[in-house]
Amino acid sequence: MRPPEPEGEPLLFYRQWLAERNLGLVPIAGASDFSWPGHWLARAGEHVVVMFGSPSGPLHDPYGALTSGGTIDEGWLVAPLDVHLPIEPPPARRSFAGTVAGLLVAPDAEAPLVRVDAVEAVAGRGLEGDRYHEGRGTFSGPGRGYELTLVEAEVLEELGLPWERARRNVVTRGIELNALVGRRFSVGAAECVGRRLCEPCAHLERLSGSGLLRPLVHRAGLRADILRGGRICAGDDVLAS
Repeated sequence: MRPPEPEGEPLLFYRQWLAERNLGLVPIAGASDFSWPGHWLARAGEHVVVMFGSPSGPLHDPYGALTSGGTIDEGWLVAPLDVHLPIEPPPARRSFAGTVAGLLVAPDAEAPLVRVDAVEAVAGRGLEGDRYHEGRGTFSGPGRGYELTLVEAEVLEELGLPWERARRNVVTRGIELNALVGRRFSVGAAECVGRRLCEPCAHLERLSGSGLLRPLVHRAGLRADILRGGRICAGDDVLAS
């Protein structure tokens, strides 16, 4: 049943519902060109679509408002009202040790990833033979978190997703990568630092196929930088400091 809309303020019920969860809606200027590595709402005609990713794509579009060729008329960002208050309880599982299940590199942006048995990690650059080490990645440029990407084998296996389609450098097993944001950890002989989650986006769907965005939200891995270089081999330990 749809809740009643108070006269003169169609969004009032939803704003109050979100506020009870420490969330609010912030209008977006230029919503048709907006990208955000998180959830936001877009109105396309009479329908509202949940967007996600940078570049953003439709995460939940039950009426096909955008996937059928519609355009974004306006948008809202779902943001915390108080950044010091939690929105969700922390996950109960914490595993800070695992292994390298696989290593993958691609020589150029959008090129297919190739599995390798071992690779040299270079501090401040990335993995030798990979597009980000050479500055040729899609997101190459100044900033942090572009040198190394990791993803959990357990997630890919659950989704039946081949490692190559995830487009991450290191496939791990046994360690919770989300818990490494802001932490130092080692991969083989290399020392790294977790920068932020490596969220899925419309670019990933374009290269690897539609339907990947929704199941990979908050599960698509970790972006990291390499602080000390060294050799990484399949089977090496992944250990949080």
